[in-house]
Amino acid sequence: IIGKRWPFNYRLKFHFQKNFTWEIIDPYRFSPTFGDLDAHLAAEGTHLLLYEKLGAHLCKIDGFDGVAFAVWAPNAKRVSVIGDFNHWDGRLFPMRTIGSSGIWELFIPELPEGALYKFEIKDQKNNLRIKTDPFAFAMEFRPQTASIVKNIKNYQWKDREWIEKRKSINHYQRPMAIYEVHLGSWVRVLEENNRWLSYQEIAPKLISHCQKYGFTHIELMPITEYPFDGSWGYQVTGYFAPTSRYGTPDDFKNFVDLCHQEGLGVILDWVPSHFPKDDYSLRGFDGTALYEHADPRKGEQKEWGTLAFNFGRNEVSNFLLANALFWLDVYHIDGLRVDAVASMLYLDYSREEGEWVPNKYGGNENLEAVQFLQKCNELIYSKFPGCFTIAEESTAWQGVTLPTYLGGLGFGFKWDMGWMNDTLHYFEKDPIHRSYHHNNLTFSMWYSYSENFILPLSHDEVVHGKRSLLNKMPGDKLQKLANLKLLLCYLYTHPGKKLLFMGTELAPDWEWNHNEGLNWAFTNDQDRRHYQSFFQYLGSFYLNNPCLWEMDVQRNGFSWINCQDWQQSIISYIRRGKKDCLICVLNFTPVVRDNYRLGVPKCREYAEIFNSDSYYYGGGNVGNQGIREVEKIPCNDFDNSITLTLPPLACLILKPIGLIPIKDTFAKKETSPLK
Repeated sequence: IIGKRWPFNYRLKFHFQKNFTWEIIDPYRFSPTFGDLDAHLAAEGTHLLLYEKLGAHLCKIDGFDGVAFAVWAPNAKRVSVIGDFNHWDGRLFPMRTIGSSGIWELFIPELPEGALYKFEIKDQKNNLRIKTDPFAFAMEFRPQTASIVKNIKNYQWKDREWIEKRKSINHYQRPMAIYEVHLGSWVRVLEENNRWLSYQEIAPKLISHCQKYGFTHIELMPITEYPFDGSWGYQVTGYFAPTSRYGTPDDFKNFVDLCHQEGLGVILDWVPSHFPKDDYSLRGFDGTALYEHADPRKGEQKEWGTLAFNFGRNEVSNFLLANALFWLDVYHIDGLRVDAVASMLYLDYSREEGEWVPNKYGGNENLEAVQFLQKCNELIYSKFPGCFTIAEESTAWQGVTLPTYLGGLGFGFKWDMGWMNDTLHYFEKDPIHRSYHHNNLTFSMWYSYSENFILPLSHDEVVHGKRSLLNKMPGDKLQKLANLKLLLCYLYTHPGKKLLFMGTELAPDWEWNHNEGLNWAFTNDQDRRHYQSFFQYLGSFYLNNPCLWEMDVQRNGFSWINCQDWQQSIISYIRRGKKDCLICVLNFTPVVRDNYRLGVPKCREYAEIFNSDSYYYGGGNVGNQGIREVEKIPCNDFDNSITLTLPPLACLILKPIGLIPIKDTFAKKETSPLK
């Protein structure tokens, strides 16, 4: 323009047929919004705030409000921003490349929040690929798939006290009882077409419910955006977007905020192992295997019909590292439960001979995935004190919760899948056969201190024909309930933190169905009301007795009294805190055991403070009338003992009165937990 010096403001006016015109501010008059330093950090995989640069960001440049778009597509011939603002026409807003970084960017002025958009990518074969934004903060409600321009910086948090207190918490010495929740099936509104509750609707109800039963944390099955309800969220297409099923990003922030204000931590299931093959998402993003491996022997997870991330590529590793930090930073999440870790660690996971490629040393370990997990854990624990990670890892991989500087993976906790499998295998047996499977109960203590364990009774155990927990139990209805109470007593008194899937407190007859709400009508069943009273008290008892959690990861926090009474299917042990101890005795048969002698640490007497057979819990009220005096009769390698009446299919917990503070009061000769 004659007489104008650059830079200056101008607008473009397009003339079309039938006298149609379109006038815009030229997007190409603005300088790039993605800098050279950003490109360098992204290329080397160290841009931890990548979610603040890639994606779509509302901003103001040269006095103009608009949206800065940026996307990584290194093998594309052309990338364009398309959306409802340009009739989804890729010819109108082609993006610019940032050197050789493979990153394309463009600032489009005058675009509002809420605009729908995607990226149109022309690959090297001139095919057009329409892709959602990998860094989108919000996405359309399924089955629609567009990304949504969203400002996620305006929410005013009210959980400062929680965040500050969290920094100094030692989770290993604190109680942890986790309530695993699928938000879409906790409660449904039958009168309104069986709809699920929104984040805002469910928050006060769920928080109150968790407080009632003594839970310390809520673990959410994945709420990162996903297309298929039946995947339960484990096949993610929007890694930075809370699912629109239940509301907006701010609605989810409010959910977390309310949990924190009421003293509940929030754990998010996170899936960095694999992603679905839906073509609008990460698969073949720029016409090449960008986020996945090109070789199907590395890139496919046939068991789930998904694609595995290429952890050896810096930009892919950076994408996932930034995503992990994003949820802790932007949404104040307290912990990440990392899904399917075993599938990440092993190159031959769920693969037959010839279907996998060994690592450079000839082994089956995925060295790039190991490095990624170590880096991820290091970043989380260094940048977010008080937050923690949990590995859902089902193999015997050594050092899952060992610090990375000692060669471990660096997780805070690991699910004890062995305990879960052995325990449920035992409880499914008719009591008359349990004596032959006693090892299933006791074996876990051989390895209990090899990792920092969480004991899970998760959703995986009540789906796909595995039956509900109640219907795994033998016997009639009352015996099933007694067995289920005994299972929970064993869980809560065994070393390790606790995790229970939603509905366990209701003792449902049927498996979990993600298309239906829990059957809250069970609260009208008298037997189940007794059971719920038991569960409520057990949760409170756990929180109020440090012996059950204070020394969870220390070997002297547990010792056997008798692990060898396999013929009567009875086990007994001591749970020890810093100042006190509890005696736990569990009878796994429907037979009352009178005059059962038990060796105990020296003190005057023991008080029976918990009995799962109590009348208040629907039991037969068989017990010991409160107090048992100690006799100087050797038993179980102790110099002193007591006699007890053991109720059937029940747990007794006793507390010493007048414990004599002598050295090694709790010491006894070690005996094998194998019969």
